[in-house]
Amino acid sequence: MSRHPLRATYRLQLQAGVLDFAQAAELLPYLDDLGVSHLYLSPCWQAREGSTHGYDVVDPAKVSDALGGEEGLRALAAAAHERGMGLVLDVVPNHMATDDANPYWADEERRRTFFDVDEATGKHRRFFDVDELAGVRQEDPEVFAATHAKVLELVREGVVDGLRIDHPDGLADPEGYLRDLRDGGAEHVWVEKILETGHGERLRDWPVEGTVGYEFAADLNALLCDPAGEGPITELWQSLTGDADDFHAVAAQGKREQAATTFQPELERLRRVLAVEGDEEAVAALPVYRTYVDPHARTVADEDREAAAGLPEEVRARLLLEREAPAEWVVRFQQATGPVMAKGVEDTAFYRYLRFVALNEVGGDPACWTKPVEEFHRANVERATRFPHNLLVATTHDTKRSADVRARLLALSGFAKDWCAAVRSWVEVNGPLKADGGPTPAEELLVYQTLLGAWPIEHERVEEYLVKALREGKTTTSWIEPDEDHEQAVIAFARALRDHGPFRYGFDGYVARASEVGERLSLAATLLRLTVPGLPDVYQGDELWALSLVDPDNRRPVDWEARRAALDALKGGAEPTRETAKLHVVWRTLDLRRRRPEAFAGDYTPIPAPDDVCAYLRGSDVLVAVGVRDAATGAGGWTLPAEATGRWRDVLGSGGEVDLPDGVTLAGVLGPDGRALLERVA
Repeated sequence: MSRHPLRATYRLQLQAGVLDFAQAAELLPYLDDLGVSHLYLSPCWQAREGSTHGYDVVDPAKVSDALGGEEGLRALAAAAHERGMGLVLDVVPNHMATDDANPYWADEERRRTFFDVDEATGKHRRFFDVDELAGVRQEDPEVFAATHAKVLELVREGVVDGLRIDHPDGLADPEGYLRDLRDGGAEHVWVEKILETGHGERLRDWPVEGTVGYEFAADLNALLCDPAGEGPITELWQSLTGDADDFHAVAAQGKREQAATTFQPELERLRRVLAVEGDEEAVAALPVYRTYVDPHARTVADEDREAAAGLPEEVRARLLLEREAPAEWVVRFQQATGPVMAKGVEDTAFYRYLRFVALNEVGGDPACWTKPVEEFHRANVERATRFPHNLLVATTHDTKRSADVRARLLALSGFAKDWCAAVRSWVEVNGPLKADGGPTPAEELLVYQTLLGAWPIEHERVEEYLVKALREGKTTTSWIEPDEDHEQAVIAFARALRDHGPFRYGFDGYVARASEVGERLSLAATLLRLTVPGLPDVYQGDELWALSLVDPDNRRPVDWEARRAALDALKGGAEPTRETAKLHVVWRTLDLRRRRPEAFAGDYTPIPAPDDVCAYLRGSDVLVAVGVRDAATGAGGWTLPAEATGRWRDVLGSGGEVDLPDGVTLAGVLGPDGRALLERVA
């Protein structure tokens, strides 16, 4: 077990000149007071000069000089350990930068040992479609040993408590790689594995603590989305755009396009190993990121057979080892499907199917509008049993929008008819602002949703976001063939809206309405994330309201002083304000987790309640009840299990005590805020 009990992580985005090891150490008193147990650091290995994110590693055996070097990392760890806190490091095993500063790449002989180089062409396996990032051969013991010597040394010496593994699906043998990590002493490992929960995909029984939590964030989105909004918002999308395709059709088209264009080099290399009829169709048709057939041990799981059932027959039979195929072909086919999925869905379809962008999130299924509370409970019960330390995230460096932006948009689902009527009126009154064919109806809907979700927002941020979104969508412009005239027309339209009275008169009212409801939904989501089975994560700065768009917008510097002052005020007895409401929930809940660790390590018991309320016990000493719709009142009965009887204290409110179940209704427990966190009084 870790010397530092796992309670909650706090993700820090390291960057030279912005946040290095020494500056992270200065945050420790604040994060300790907040209730965090582990700093969860972005990649801190020697990266390409000027890197802003650290994923373009040039030497995984060396800690980044720009961040403070190994001495700085060890000093940060020592300072954390003095407070009973630990570190989780982000490891990038799948790829390194093709840079002369990379000693494994610069030497031609070592290059062929360490990297997956095509001997026929000299072309290397890429990270997705990024030529400057080359795939690493972690299946080779020499390569694994050299690239993991330093991180495993830090783990064995107790400097580091856990590892977050970036993109394991790109590896030749993900499960074997994870076994090697465990054998090397890494006990606490989380994998950046995106599960297609809409297909019923579950994390395999790997030697890990769980995933980094995207499937949880998607479940939370669906829980908070009002089912009544689907009809009106879908009808608005279809009537304005003339597009009747559902999301799955759009996603399938995006994947086919990527297979036929961007990833042809991967397919050509695959065909040099074995030409199989239908391979291009197959890499686009797989409903999950990849299968995990082991052609060397000749093992095929039932999940692999289910996932491959719809593939062209010849491909399916060879992938599942029912017909002969070289092991290299099986491995490379499985490495090829993930990039097609990622680029075809996350980076294409998510920017085309703009019906309701709150649901267009990593690990999510925009076709799934909502999920009942019972399904949310089932997922929590399974997580408690299989992966009780699975990360629970809301905002990450990879999310398309911050949790607070999504919450504002999810609020629209509760008054969808009004919202749709407003959008139709805006389409009419804003017509004179359009020029040169831009924006298209779909792009116009994206502009409205983006502005509402992040308002107030500087136009420069909107402009940067719109260029990225339009190019990712690849319908009117793209990264390869940018149509800058069209992009500027959309940008000019968005800018003109700021001073357009007929628009702003109604828009400002909807921002106020969506903000008020969205904040309540965000607080509900925060309380759920901090109390259900798993290990909650707070993304840097997200303990106060954070309205961010996709990377790089979500990497903007954080005002740490404002957060420190706000927490000091709350700890000094100040009442929470609208600005500090989320910080108050985070602080009080993490403090409860610190005081009652046995409750959160214990059972998860769902409590029967109305459809708009999620209620449960953690162990026998913590009770949570949350309204998951804006209008949730707790009306109707609820059935308390026997272990919920007794006297309880209000954690989030006045600290008053209440007897359950005598004379207490669910509405009374929820209170006017629609959420309750109670601890048993001894």
